[in-house]
Amino acid sequence: MTRNLPVNPARIAEDISDLAAITEPDHPWTRRSFTPMFLAGRDYLVRRFEAAGLETRIDAAGNLIGRLRGRDPGRGTIMVGSHSDTVPDGGRFDGIAGVSAALEVARTLADQGITLEHDLEVIDFLAEEVSAFGLSCIGSRGLAGQLNAAMLAREADGRDLAAAIREVGGRPGVDEGRKDIKAFLELHIEQGTVLQDAREDIGVVTAIAGITRIEIIVEGRADHAGTTRMGHRLDALAAAARLVLGIEAIATEKSHGPTHFAATVGEFEIEPNAANVVPSRARLLIDARAEARPDMETFIAEVRTLAATVAAETRVTIETPAVISDNPPTPGDPALLDILDKASDEVGARHRRMASGAGHDTAWMARITKSAMIFIPCLDGRSHAPEEFAETDDIAMGAAVLLEAVKRLDKVLE
Repeated sequence: MTRNLPVNPARIAEDISDLAAITEPDHPWTRRSFTPMFLAGRDYLVRRFEAAGLETRIDAAGNLIGRLRGRDPGRGTIMVGSHSDTVPDGGRFDGIAGVSAALEVARTLADQGITLEHDLEVIDFLAEEVSAFGLSCIGSRGLAGQLNAAMLAREADGRDLAAAIREVGGRPGVDEGRKDIKAFLELHIEQGTVLQDAREDIGVVTAIAGITRIEIIVEGRADHAGTTRMGHRLDALAAAARLVLGIEAIATEKSHGPTHFAATVGEFEIEPNAANVVPSRARLLIDARAEARPDMETFIAEVRTLAATVAAETRVTIETPAVISDNPPTPGDPALLDILDKASDEVGARHRRMASGAGHDTAWMARITKSAMIFIPCLDGRSHAPEEFAETDDIAMGAAVLLEAVKRLDKVLE
């Protein structure tokens, strides 16, 4: 249903349609960072930014930025945006909806003859999705001053990351860590079904879940699969299967709590992986995500207890589950969340507060400024797939909320 909104849905639809046409042949919708298709998409965005009256540049970290100058630039910058790169065979809306909505905020301000006190910057972050260099959120890390020498030295496709950033116009090694950004807002498709099921327009994101990865190694004993009697085996795979089911049970119980929690055994390897050999070794990697840090801490403890129990009952050796990476949750700025709630009310958007189970550039921006996100619905929660879809009217509603929030921020930011 089309609503009476201050933004122009047709311009948003045009942005998304035109970018979708810039894709790898036979792989819709694919614009991987650091590829010719990505650069073609960037060229298109530069033209759209400039047509909206924005001054464009590529910053040191390789981000595309369009600036709408305010009356008093010394008061700092309000930044809005997302990313235009995709996963392989991914969707038309993940990131792109946020860039288009941010651009529509700038266009609508110009249409309405409004000049903000602060500068407004629309940003297309470089390489939010995991790149060929095995690193995600490259642009927002760089803007936050968090790209170190080891990251820049990573190699892929015959060059290191520093060279790849230079290819897109950046200046790797120049520490950004900008101090002038007073607030950052990002619109994104939900990548879930909460809003769709509740028939609500906007999710005001309370926190981006922390991501912890836990490795478990199970050591059994290789034996002949046909001659070793059942009950006399040290089967690493059988023990590992019990771990997987136990991890699922623990995570399911936690998911019924008041905050977001999920855990997945996403990597699983066995040795020697032969049909006629009792498995001697198994490796599991758990991806666990928690909105509340105490939930993650109790999960780790419960997984370690589970591992000890399975080891004792099956007689295999299970090393103490090892945390190999651990990123804490990133809460949305409380004042910005309140402004987003009020902006939603102002434009007539049905809204709720909710957590994000996925990572986003906002998590890195929160290291240097007040930051928050909103979600808009996506069909059946599908994302990172060709079937990913969001209604133009839903994106326009989100853009209207961003516009109202920017106007409010312009008045209250010190």
